[in-house]
Amino acid sequence: MQELLGISVTEMATTVGCARSVSVPTAPIPTPAPKPALPQPQYSGIEHVIVVTMENRSFDHFLGWLPRADGIPPGLSFKDASGAAHPVYALTGDYTGCGHPVPNNSYGNQNLTAYNDGKMDGFLRVPDNDIYSIGYYQAGDIPFMAAFAQAFSTCDHWFAPILAETFANRMFLWSAQTDRLSNSLSISGLPTIFDRLSKAGVSHRYYFGNIPFLALWGLKYISASSSFSDFLRDSASGSLPAVSFVDPKFTVLDDGLGNDDHPHSDIRNGDAFLSQVFHAVATGPDWASTVLIVTFDEWGGFFEHVAPPRVVAPNKIDTNLVNGEALLGFRVPTVIASPFTRGANQVDSTIYDHTAILKLIEWRWSLAPLTLRDASIEIGNPAVSFNYASPDASAPQMPQPSTVPGRPCFLQSATAKAEPSTPEGQPMTEFGVLGKTQLVSDWLHDPRFQQLEKP
Repeated sequence: MQELLGISVTEMATTVGCARSVSVPTAPIPTPAPKPALPQPQYSGIEHVIVVTMENRSFDHFLGWLPRADGIPPGLSFKDASGAAHPVYALTGDYTGCGHPVPNNSYGNQNLTAYNDGKMDGFLRVPDNDIYSIGYYQAGDIPFMAAFAQAFSTCDHWFAPILAETFANRMFLWSAQTDRLSNSLSISGLPTIFDRLSKAGVSHRYYFGNIPFLALWGLKYISASSSFSDFLRDSASGSLPAVSFVDPKFTVLDDGLGNDDHPHSDIRNGDAFLSQVFHAVATGPDWASTVLIVTFDEWGGFFEHVAPPRVVAPNKIDTNLVNGEALLGFRVPTVIASPFTRGANQVDSTIYDHTAILKLIEWRWSLAPLTLRDASIEIGNPAVSFNYASPDASAPQMPQPSTVPGRPCFLQSATAKAEPSTPEGQPMTEFGVLGKTQLVSDWLHDPRFQQLEKP
């Protein structure tokens, strides 16, 4: 019954590839939010939802220039620990950030220093940060993403679901809660949206580039997973499932070979990856009935000027609670591309976090919410703002940038922080650490993934 409700998890007694699983405190049973004024979901025209999740960029850092959006205020600057003020600045020409530390956004004091009781002025006072954390890109630096954001609906109040780092936020994308506050490798027992879809008989699939995030659930979802090359084939053939989650090729080292936008990989390769995804979907036979959501797992420690609100906490893993409400993380770039969201410079300022994607899926296929968070009216359902009366299934002409050769940071300039690291001394990301586990090795030795490059 606990798993059916998606609220609590009993502690697993075994270790599977990574580490012993953890338990999650019990939260009250969620009650579904009141249904908004929407069409009957089965008659909405939506037959496919595709979710692409990139890495570690904030809204101001990537889309702060966007017309009509709540972007970078004129004259924005930040004070460092000495009290010296530094204006935000364009990173144009620096596509990797090599030579700078990856901004620090670990749970606890680091993020609370940046947040500073809602003043949002502490990013340069976070330990190990330098001015890279207050740099931003312009439209010309990310030509596909810039055109994409202006051709469809961009959400300028889409927050990461927790004020923590990568794994905790990606857990919310699957489970509407997290069982960790760091990038730990413990096996999760949290129920996920795939469990809901399986029980309802709704087709679903996870497509990944090099390292399967779902390995953090052991081997549970390996049969529902495929490679990114399969996603391209399924898009072209009209064989996409109802729900698809798509991950890029995660950055493992400072080798410039990832296309997930995680520093210090080259953002031009992330832009090329998103272009490839869009063109595969928009030129496929399923486009007219598809909703493609591109978001980022969290803000990566980069600056933001909009303070996140507090919303209902799904459990008590996050200890920074006030009257049962937790702070959301900082804003992330999110674009919803679909015939139902087609239109120049549309900006949606509804408050969302990643559980809004779950709300959309749950509404469309009549699924129960997983936790109090995706049941809450505090988080919007993007489906409310869609144009069902006159969807535009034409595919706009969009840039198709090419990939660039990856170049390791150590060949460009030494990074200021390199931990954890490989024996050769190159910095390793959280996905690099995950990729070294026996569990991921077991995944990638499955015959269907033999063609993938091993991390």
